[in-house]
Amino acid sequence: MLIHAALLFVVLITSSISGVFGMAGGLMLMGALALVLPVSAAMVTHGAVQIVSNGWRGWLHRRHISWRVVGFYALGSAIAGGALALVAYAPSKAWVYLLLGLVPALAWLPKDTLRLDAARVPHAFACGLGVTGLNVAAGVAGPLLDIFFIRTELTRHQIVATKAATQVLSHLAKIAFYGAPFLLASETIGLPPLWFFLAAAPLAMLGGEIGARVLEAMSDKSFLKWTRGIVTALGALYLVQAAMLFLNGNV
Repeated sequence: MLIHAALLFVVLITSSISGVFGMAGGLMLMGALALVLPVSAAMVTHGAVQIVSNGWRGWLHRRHISWRVVGFYALGSAIAGGALALVAYAPSKAWVYLLLGLVPALAWLPKDTLRLDAARVPHAFACGLGVTGLNVAAGVAGPLLDIFFIRTELTRHQIVATKAATQVLSHLAKIAFYGAPFLLASETIGLPPLWFFLAAAPLAMLGGEIGARVLEAMSDKSFLKWTRGIVTALGALYLVQAAMLFLNGNV
């Protein structure tokens, strides 16, 4: 119960961070969950909390959502989800932390390298395809998602709102992928109790409210600077954790 109570506090903090930056909180929460829960349970729990967090954040900023981007993203996400349903993938904690540590490196790619823009139809589709695939593999895909929004003309409010809407779709795919074994086996081994999810939902919403207030006081320049710094620090921490697990033979 103490562990679950601590995780609820993490949900509040990370939802607040996501409310500001749109992705760093999810990266932080995934690392915390993977530390104390089995991989599949961590993925399902993360997906459930993030759906509430992203869904509420999207609702708070709903007037800023670019539904055109979301629509083509959804198409790519559906194809990625269908393809993943045919693949047997069960990563260990070491591999999850390794992927979590490598994902933030995407935030440092020169913005002119790929010239991606989520506002363009082919790119929105590719975004749904790639981000959903990485989300299932690593649990998070915020830095990859961010690459598709760096070159757009969207404001920070539009970026946060549209990314929140797209992430609901990706987390649904993740829950379906990792939750299927639980349903087929009629077991919930490793999953937190029902009261945890009932308590986590309002905390995720509250975090979104807190983050929205902070976002209002932040400039676009500060927004981009802090996002990159936070995800880089988390990436370094997760790479250290992965190395320790591999050295201990937890492959």
